[in-house]
Amino acid sequence: MMSIRSLDLSAVDQLGPRARRCVYWQTDGGDAPGDPEFEKEAWISHVSLEWGVCGQIATYGDRSTAAAFYAPPGMVPRAACFPTSPVGADAVLLSGMSVEHGAPAGVMTSLLDAVIVNVRSRGIKAIEAFGVTSNDPSSVTSRDGCGAESCVAPMSFLVEHGFSVVAPHETHPRLRLDIESEHMWKADVESALDQLFAEHGFSTRRLGVMSGASARVGMPGY
Repeated sequence: MMSIRSLDLSAVDQLGPRARRCVYWQTDGGDAPGDPEFEKEAWISHVSLEWGVCGQIATYGDRSTAAAFYAPPGMVPRAACFPTSPVGADAVLLSGMSVEHGAPAGVMTSLLDAVIVNVRSRGIKAIEAFGVTSNDPSSVTSRDGCGAESCVAPMSFLVEHGFSVVAPHETHPRLRLDIESEHMWKADVESALDQLFAEHGFSTRRLGVMSGASARVGMPGY
């Protein structure tokens, strides 16, 4: 059964290997850090202490399968490197969605729903994200073996899940999700259903029944 929990300092060790080592968003494109795991943990620690919960972790059984990270854009060094910067002052930035090998289909949709629920509960009005199109993503989405398929969400995935393009670009548009009551009703209902199923010992409901998670947009686990 899949479950999702918020990322705090006590949950860092539950991150999967890809999520734990990827520091694409936590650096500004300069020299690679000597110890990516240390750099990632330091970033999580800093943001958690200064701002609060900055991620959601999905686990299946006893194995971490995916994670999503988010923070104010000023806390995300990579944010300033995109041609469609800056992120709106009233929004948080979706800064990484890492899928581990063998993750179940639809896991990223469930993670995104969890991000939305958490952000809404904190009075934040919008989430923004840099997407990548099907065109050549160039060097801005390539670092230390990471690429568009693991560091930047496809524009098609974001649009499928309610984001709108606010800064068009051939390869790196910036998108925005204003957290409206209708969208949040759906996310809250899905969260309540997951909790209800878990409390009664049933397997997690089939992903995508309400949220469109069955749509395939080119990234594993989406």
